[in-house]
Amino acid sequence: MTHDLWVGLGVLTAGLVLALEKRRRGVDDERIWALVALAVAFGAVGARLGTWLQHVNLATNDSTVVHWMYGNRSILGGLAFAYIAVLIGKRLLRMRWRTGALFAPAIAAGMAVGRVGCLLTEAPGTPSELPWAVTVGSTADAAAWGVPLGATLHPSFVYEICFHLLALIALWVWRDRLSDPADLFTLYIAGYALFRFAVEPVRGNEVVWLGLTRPQLFLAATLPLLIWRSVIAIRRPAPGDDREPAVLAR
Repeated sequence: MTHDLWVGLGVLTAGLVLALEKRRRGVDDERIWALVALAVAFGAVGARLGTWLQHVNLATNDSTVVHWMYGNRSILGGLAFAYIAVLIGKRLLRMRWRTGALFAPAIAAGMAVGRVGCLLTEAPGTPSELPWAVTVGSTADAAAWGVPLGATLHPSFVYEICFHLLALIALWVWRDRLSDPADLFTLYIAGYALFRFAVEPVRGNEVVWLGLTRPQLFLAATLPLLIWRSVIAIRRPAPGDDREPAVLAR
């Protein structure tokens, strides 16, 4: 319940930040809330299905019903499914303006809050002797995480919370400085992908191939595209005087 509570608070936080930014930018297209609903619904499905494929031999994986009830969740799978849902939703709703300027700060704020639930309920990370390491002080946690009582572990979710808070500050500072504010979303997702790839060694996820975890393999396949899109966003020329800013389109 603790984890789900914080996830719910994260979704509410994201919705509040999006509403504030929507109002600040003068966006009156209420179809944005249909996109939010699609992103939340598909994101929940993607978070579950994102960890289902554990083995190449499909017969050795849990059934989808069992995995849905008891399996782990993947934030990367959730983000990927939510992104696809928004793209499909915009096409169905015939929304031709880019929504990234609204979604980027909202997702960063929501992720910072939602990850608190992970910090309170999941294995923090790999063994560490750093001063800020988390000490396992409960026999129940030690048994659940497969570590000795009193072990000190990397607080990997604290690292992630800090990343999203810093990203939120950066997005807030740069929200009106890009030639197209919608590019904020591309830069944020690329930044998160780089951070997540780098922090994986202290997360404690299973190494499956070439010394990489499943999240790292997924990120290795998607990072080149994200970096390429980010370079385009940074080098994008200012729009002409006769072009309305994409995020203010009605």
